[in-house]
Amino acid sequence: MRNEKIKLGIIGSGWIAEKMAITVREIADVEAYAIASRDLATAQSFATKWNLAKAYGSYEEMLEDEDVQLVYIATPHSCHYENVRSCLLKGKAVLCEKAFTANACQAEELIRLSEEKHVYLAEAMWTRYMPMSQKIKELVSSGIIGIPTILSANLGYPISHKKRLLDPALAGGSLLDLGVYAINFASMIFGTNVKKVISSCTKTHTGVDAQNSITLVYNDDKMAVLYSTMYAKTDRQGIISGEKGHLVVENINNPQSVTLLSSDYEKIARDECPPQITGYEYQVYASVEALQNGWIESPYMPHAETLRIMRLMDGLREEWGIRFPFE
Repeated sequence: MRNEKIKLGIIGSGWIAEKMAITVREIADVEAYAIASRDLATAQSFATKWNLAKAYGSYEEMLEDEDVQLVYIATPHSCHYENVRSCLLKGKAVLCEKAFTANACQAEELIRLSEEKHVYLAEAMWTRYMPMSQKIKELVSSGIIGIPTILSANLGYPISHKKRLLDPALAGGSLLDLGVYAINFASMIFGTNVKKVISSCTKTHTGVDAQNSITLVYNDDKMAVLYSTMYAKTDRQGIISGEKGHLVVENINNPQSVTLLSSDYEKIARDECPPQITGYEYQVYASVEALQNGWIESPYMPHAETLRIMRLMDGLREEWGIRFPFE
């Protein structure tokens, strides 16, 4: 790696792209350098607003820029496969928004390509990289609530008015946008050895899932009860329970606090989230670490875990009878 700042290129110009630009302004090792949009005027407006050096009216043009070292992909799920593939073929390191792809088949191909080209590729599941997520896992492992045997987690916002979420051609639905957070929360706490999945959903008029409930049963008989919705604003809590007490996590997609309660439901302790830029910074720090060490994946969100969760979500959609038109 060169000693100067890592130059970040952004594909897509929506609000999460803006959030990344805001974040990187405060990170010493990275420069928000370029923006690519399908519309040059949109890219130029974005670059002016966030003080980026370059604006491109096509993704391909930005990938020809030799100064771009890391690309953040902030397009709809349905575009991730093509966007990531284009980056990897040009030798550009990639941080791709969740859900990583629309399905596991796409994810498998991209991970193979990352390995063949020896180019860094990571899913931008931001909670995986956060210090609070590590703190929660440490508390669970400490035995302070005893052996954890059951957890619940949910995420919901009234966002069904957003056309992208309703459009099967854009891989819409609650699962890939919101449910993926609940699944990742369960995976961080209870691991990967799921032996049984029980689920149900209700659908929008366009045929994608609007609300879903998912129960994961693990080989050691632990259970995770999860739900997500695009119709309602939920409490966003994760609750992890053992025989000695339970932990309450506020906001599973960006944990703001974790509270320890005793078996008598008395509050014993509370840990607060440390100050953040936006919360996106930790996945950027992880990308910098990986690039500096020549890694092609991050230990915080390894390829195997991304792929496992994509396969789990494929199975859920199959059970619900939801298939995207491009599959």
